[in-house]
Amino acid sequence: MFHRPVSTHPKTAAVAVLGLLLALTAGTPSATPDAHRVHTRATPVDPAPGHATALAGYDIRSTAEVADPPAAVSSPGYPTAGWYPAGARSTVLAALLATGKYADPFYSTDQQKIPKADFAVPWWYRSDFTVADTASRTYLDFSGVISAADVFVNGKQVAGKSTVTGAYTRHELDVSELVRAGTNTVAFRIQPNDPAKNLTMGWIDWLQPPPDENMGIVRDVLVRRGGPVALRDAHVMTALTVPSLSSADLTVKARVRNDSAAPVTATVSGTIGGLSFSQDVGLAPHETRAVTFSPLTHPQLRLTAPRVWWPAGMGGQPLYALDLTATVASRTSDTAHESFGIRDVKAPLNAAGARQYVINGRPLLIKGGGWSPDEYLRWDRTSVEDRLKYALDLGLNTIRLEGHIEPDEFFDLADRYGILTLPGWECCDKWEGQVNGAETGDPWTAADYPVAKASMAAEAARLRDHPSVISFLIGSDFAPDRTIEKTYVEALGAADWPTPVIAAASDNSAPISGSSGMKMTGPYDWVPPGYWYNKQEGGATGFNSETSAGPDIPTLDTLRRMLSPSELDTLWRSPSAKQYHRSPSATFATLKLYDDALAGRYGAPTGLDDYVRKAQLAQYENVRAQFEAYGRNAKDASKPSTGVVYWMFNSGWTSLHWQLTDRYLDQGGAYFGAKKANEPLHIQYSYDTRAVTVVNSRPTPASGLTARVSLHTPDGTRKYDRTATGLNVAGDGASTTALTVPASVSGLPATYLAKLVLTDASGREVSRNVYWLSTKPDTLDYTHTDWFHTPTTSYADLKGLAAMPSATVTAAGATTRDPGGTSTTTVTVRNTGPGPAPALLTDVHLVDAKGTPVLPVHWSDNQVSLWPGESATLTATYRTADLHGSAPRLRVSGWNTPTVITPGG
Repeated sequence: MFHRPVSTHPKTAAVAVLGLLLALTAGTPSATPDAHRVHTRATPVDPAPGHATALAGYDIRSTAEVADPPAAVSSPGYPTAGWYPAGARSTVLAALLATGKYADPFYSTDQQKIPKADFAVPWWYRSDFTVADTASRTYLDFSGVISAADVFVNGKQVAGKSTVTGAYTRHELDVSELVRAGTNTVAFRIQPNDPAKNLTMGWIDWLQPPPDENMGIVRDVLVRRGGPVALRDAHVMTALTVPSLSSADLTVKARVRNDSAAPVTATVSGTIGGLSFSQDVGLAPHETRAVTFSPLTHPQLRLTAPRVWWPAGMGGQPLYALDLTATVASRTSDTAHESFGIRDVKAPLNAAGARQYVINGRPLLIKGGGWSPDEYLRWDRTSVEDRLKYALDLGLNTIRLEGHIEPDEFFDLADRYGILTLPGWECCDKWEGQVNGAETGDPWTAADYPVAKASMAAEAARLRDHPSVISFLIGSDFAPDRTIEKTYVEALGAADWPTPVIAAASDNSAPISGSSGMKMTGPYDWVPPGYWYNKQEGGATGFNSETSAGPDIPTLDTLRRMLSPSELDTLWRSPSAKQYHRSPSATFATLKLYDDALAGRYGAPTGLDDYVRKAQLAQYENVRAQFEAYGRNAKDASKPSTGVVYWMFNSGWTSLHWQLTDRYLDQGGAYFGAKKANEPLHIQYSYDTRAVTVVNSRPTPASGLTARVSLHTPDGTRKYDRTATGLNVAGDGASTTALTVPASVSGLPATYLAKLVLTDASGREVSRNVYWLSTKPDTLDYTHTDWFHTPTTSYADLKGLAAMPSATVTAAGATTRDPGGTSTTTVTVRNTGPGPAPALLTDVHLVDAKGTPVLPVHWSDNQVSLWPGESATLTATYRTADLHGSAPRLRVSGWNTPTVITPGG
């Protein structure tokens, strides 16, 4: 995203060159660090040829505290009393946090108290592993070293920091001659990281960067065993017939390497489901040859009626498995396994020059969010899965990863859930230092080009078989120059990269890739809801790769977990105060733009509770409008919208901006505004034309629909009521206009409510949407638009909401539990008030006996608005264990309803 600046060593074993085109073996879940143990236990290595075992963890310590030479540190039996335990994937700081060395860095400004000087020197990472015998060959296979490392095995250096450099480069070290039966030691001397100087990972302006800059090892280090012949680079190329989807050609490729000093003949055999294929390969000593199985030589690889992989909501997500085995003299020498999906991805430029994704012959609107890993790069499969399930719950179909390209399991989960992914390199550090002028990031040196090529090669090989991956963005804010682009494109081509290569996330071009077809015009800070409907700047036209109205104030529960009492007071009282939990960027240091708009539209906050209450209302309407505008314009004949990535989907720490869900997975107005906008069959109001539109994102058409719109004063008095019947709307994102609200309606005050209800042919309500609007519009000053927002010169008047009469909402809940550990609470909320006043944005939070929110939770709907006599039945699904043994309770609140807590059944 845009960020503006604040004003060779000896070896005793063969070392593979950077960027071998290898497909990484599926990772192993990280071991949980045990802060109480003295040292990490040795990892027993699976002896079977073709198996890879991940090191279970490390003992780590600063080199400033270790006087012993590397030969001693890296030898079995070296004493590690006083060293810190670290998990299999751990930065230095993540390990220290796990031991309790520092206070919670997510709270207040505690992270500032961690001394940066502790991470200005290299750190040792040391781990033991055991092998039963030395009959098989042994390799170290790894990536994810930040920023570089000298590597030692059993007292001998096997690679230097000039070779093992870059977070994404992959390395294979043959250490067969050094490994002994019994205990062995591998040690990494990890170099400090500086994202402006190294091709690693940085944090741009999303959050306050960690003091160690993520130095460490953040992916598995694998110990591989094998026979004389190694299988590497196994992958499957798929060619699906489109649009019939009637057949698919599979081409299987791999490299076979003879690591012995004698000639051998290897048999490479494989299976895909019930299909099998085989061929013999003769290899001279130390020779590597490519093997290919295609429908031309193996007709069984032409599939009839293949099981096609689809994005969520468009079809199923079937996966195929490739298993390859290399045998020598009838004995297994090595194996390889890859999962893959059969699907076709195209992304041509439309007539307006925008990138339009087409999956299996069907165009789709990309509705995405920007991904943030944990700030300390701690991998937690459950946590990541929870977040991806939230993305599906919000109706999103895509996650964009700007750098911080996650481990294999992330993409395995995306494959399984049907979530498309857009990985790519990041901006604002060394990755774009050669092309971004005076912005952050050093210019490249001659040494950076091979690291960049190796990084691209390794990531291409790792990601190419995942059907969820639909592109690679080789640039973000800037496109690479010709030399860099050629480096990337050659590596992608060598890896048989199967999907479109995008020059940049911004409106830029590169000599080979051509136009990006994307725009990065912002905004990144507050704009009014109506902004999104204008087909200019960040509005709903083309493909907007990162955009939102900036701040997303979390719930009061989360705010109290992340800010001190004095910081909470400053939050609502002082719009111009710097907010540590916003951004290190001077541009985004305060909440002034947001707070001025909140006060200008809703009235000045009277306290913390009132500030948060207004923030949730404002975020609901703004996020809803962003997704609704892009959804409405997706099929326009002129300048249609083709994609929008909300900046951002989640946060890696406790944040005040750029998040649809917060660090603790609580859900507020931003979350439920997105969920409402992206419901599969949806009725919505257009801020620009006052049209009431039905958008159908389901694959199948809908017919016989009835749309009703009524306008009300804040006290509930109806002033306008119209109905349109017999509505039909096609599927795959089509829309139809039901009716248009008049420009002027007699009796409407400055602030009013619009209630939209869509029913099906049987009269069942299928979509409800309530807006708070003003006869006075927000006025935008486009002539003074800058890179992060368009100024608003006058605000809509929504202050009349403050005078809404109090509404009474009752809630009744019942809970069921299944044997698998999941509970479902069904809640019926009802407006039982005697007068006409609606209950606006009624929120139900599931809490435990202490009043703590139960998270994560999946609501069928929430933050609903009900008129007197109306009710809604909501369901909440969650892990029973997250109740911590208590009975569920329901905390019901709303804009004009008092907070009550009732039993949840």
